[in-house]
Amino acid sequence: MEKNKFIVRFSCLLAMLAILCCQGRTAEAADTKIAVIDMKEVLSTSTAGKRAQGLIEQKMKSLQASFKTDENALLKLKEDMEKKGSAWSDSVKREKATEFQQKRKDLAEKQESANEELKKMREQNVNPILKKLEDIVSQVASEGGYSVVLPKNVVLFSADSIDVTSKVVAELNKVMK
Repeated sequence: MEKNKFIVRFSCLLAMLAILCCQGRTAEAADTKIAVIDMKEVLSTSTAGKRAQGLIEQKMKSLQASFKTDENALLKLKEDMEKKGSAWSDSVKREKATEFQQKRKDLAEKQESANEELKKMREQNVNPILKKLEDIVSQVASEGGYSVVLPKNVVLFSADSIDVTSKVVAELNKVMK
């Protein structure tokens, strides 16, 4: 119900904006050229983007491999507790339960630390690309006579003729070899 209200309100807002933009501005609108760019495609197909993604994936695999050992030890301890628990004394059960909780806590902390490390690595590798992209998009826009360049993921529809993604990827590959 709420979703339908949002859609109706959003549609009304878009319609009002279109009406306001069109009133007395048809000459200006004819001069305004709009382009779209698919940032995900730029980052996944450009040389620099592929390199950054490769480094991040390599680090992620390395971290996952280190977790596997800890996860296996945790599973083994859990299985031992289930299988042999009935034969253990209460003090051994408490000791094993404490050990299990500590190992689980340590693994969670290690995973959180790894997530932070990956986040920093993404920032270090992707932010320089994004910074270069600002200049490249401005250059491509001015060369193409575009007044506005929008991310493709926020546009409901766009003709392929206004998509400058491939031009931006080509320029980025030239600049960031």
